[in-house]
This record gives sequence, C-alpha cells and structure tokens, in this order.
Amino acid sequence: MKLATALSERSDLQKKLNELSIRLNNNSKVQEGEEPSESPQDLMQELDRITERLTELITRINLTNSITAHEGERITALLARRDCLKNKIQILRSFLDNASSRVNRMTHSEIKINSTVPVGEIQKKLDLLSGELRALDERIQELNWTTELL
Repeated sequence: MKLATALSERSDLQKKLNELSIRLNNNSKVQEGEEPSESPQDLMQELDRITERLTELITRINLTNSITAHEGERITALLARRDCLKNKIQILRSFLDNASSRVNRMTHSEIKINSTVPVGEIQKKLDLLSGELRALDERIQELNWTTELL
C-alpha cells in the first residue's frame, strides 16, 4: 500500500469517528418506553474496530515518515517544516490584512492611522513563502504517492 492510500484511509476513518461520536451521543438517551434508533452496543463495537484500524494506520504512517528520506531529509522533517511554514504564512496574512486596512476619517480633525510596516515589501516576502510552501507540499505529495507504507 502506498503512503498516500494510507493517508486517505486515515482521513476517512477520522471522519467516521467524528460521525460515530455524534451517533453515539444521539442514541445515549431515549424517552421512557422508547428504543434508540441505533444500538449503542453495536456503535461501541464499531468504535473499537475503527479505533484499532486507525491506531494501526497511524503507527505505520509515522514509522514510514520517520524512516523514509528524500534528498537527505526525512518526511517527518518535511511535514514539520510545512506545518510551521503554514502557520507563519497565516500569521503574516492576518498581520498584513490589519496593516493594510484603511481607517476612514469622517473629518480632518480625527486622528490619522498609519501602517507601522512597509506592506508591499512584506507582501512580496509572503508571496515567496507561499511559493516555497507550494513546492514543499508538492514534494511531500510526490513522496506520498511513491513511498510504500511500512
């Protein structure tokens, strides 16, 4: 099985767990004399089965990511760099949104608000970081489709 296939299955199982949580809660209580629409015992058995499979997949994915190297760098390190880069980009975007927003004055006597940073320069830096993120994400995706799951 390729790593990408395992990642897809992991995502599906995580979605099923979220749905299962809702179904369990919806069937946790009924009015006296009524029956739940689904058996909580059956749902808990399904929870056990999904959790067991998900644990197996996550273990194998993590092992594969920690062992597999590409151009001297392990997939785990690439994933960490991608996550940190995403966070940095998100923070800079929010900062630039605030720095570049205009504050309208109704009269000339109102206080004028100016940006504290050169928005254009930071936007260029953000564009470069976004390009770096796209290239890194493509590299990770390529590895996901070419790497066999351990």
